[in-house]
Amino acid sequence: MPVIKHVGRAVSQLLQSSGCGCGVSILPVRCIGVSPRQVASDASFHSVSFAETDHPRVLITGGLGQLGVGLAKLLRKRFGKNNVILSDIRKPADNVFYSGPFIYADILDYKNLREIVVNNRITWLFHYSALLSAVGEANVPLARAVNITGLHNVLDIAAEHNLRLFVPSTIGAFGPTSPRDPTPDLCIQRPRTIYGVSKVHAELMGEYYHYRYGLDFRCLRYPGIISADSQPGGGTTDYAVQIFHDAIKTGKFQCNLKPDTRLPMMYIDDCLKATLEVMEAPAEALSMRTYNISAMSFTPEELAQEVQKHIPELEVTYSVDQVRQAIADSWPMNFDDRNARRDWGWKHDYDLPELVTTMFSFLGADSRIAQAN
Repeated sequence: MPVIKHVGRAVSQLLQSSGCGCGVSILPVRCIGVSPRQVASDASFHSVSFAETDHPRVLITGGLGQLGVGLAKLLRKRFGKNNVILSDIRKPADNVFYSGPFIYADILDYKNLREIVVNNRITWLFHYSALLSAVGEANVPLARAVNITGLHNVLDIAAEHNLRLFVPSTIGAFGPTSPRDPTPDLCIQRPRTIYGVSKVHAELMGEYYHYRYGLDFRCLRYPGIISADSQPGGGTTDYAVQIFHDAIKTGKFQCNLKPDTRLPMMYIDDCLKATLEVMEAPAEALSMRTYNISAMSFTPEELAQEVQKHIPELEVTYSVDQVRQAIADSWPMNFDDRNARRDWGWKHDYDLPELVTTMFSFLGADSRIAQAN
């Protein structure tokens, strides 16, 4: 795979700049050691089914990104601390390392990943390793290796060992020819970023493995995710996180998208809740393998106005990043998530006012807000 020869040198710098827990290796990729025909015959021998255990045994790849740590915390409360293993190729912070099991896992090293699944009797796998939209466009060969080759490794291991596999998708899986307002679960998908292309690939491969090999594949298309405990990591929707940090620190925010750019968004607690709910849903309740989920939809201008209710002196300016703007203009404005709400009871808790209040509460903006008031 010639693409891998050129990506190793860029890995360390890219990971440091993007904040992405992408789980990419600087080592050559080991060839996949199982053929599709072996999957069905070997699965029953190697697997430990969920029904045979009190709780699932969980592995989270790319766990040091925006969602992995929060998901591990939620799952450990539900299934027990030692039943949830967080993994990445980066060194975790002390608070993460001591909060529960952590292991080095390289998704591009098939043998290493397979050993982790076998040795830890994993039954559920959450595959979060990926390069995000803007970061992926800056290094397409690396994004192709992480987002596609890594996925293939995970799919084969999950099918071989009869795992329940969750792979997140994204609003970026749609393109400029998709219906944008609203965007249904099933429609034309022609994304124009390597991130989006790789996620469509993941959706289709997961569905194929489900129908061909019986893999219990589950996928949610996330909107833009907003959280207080992570820094922006190279995503097109990261302005909606940055505004809170800048409002508190400097009282000035420069947005890299146009003020009227409408995108679907979600607070991280809703995102993690939806992820757990779809994984726990009975298989017979699922009418499809990939669902849209949504909570709210807003523009940078609308978000800024809500933030200014808490910090009236916030100054907002716009300096449009043409790359990110072009990406945003090709994405949905609103998600149609009626199928998720019907099939497994999805219901969000946070709208825009609750989101803003919660973000300021977590980020410790009380002193600035009190002065403003």
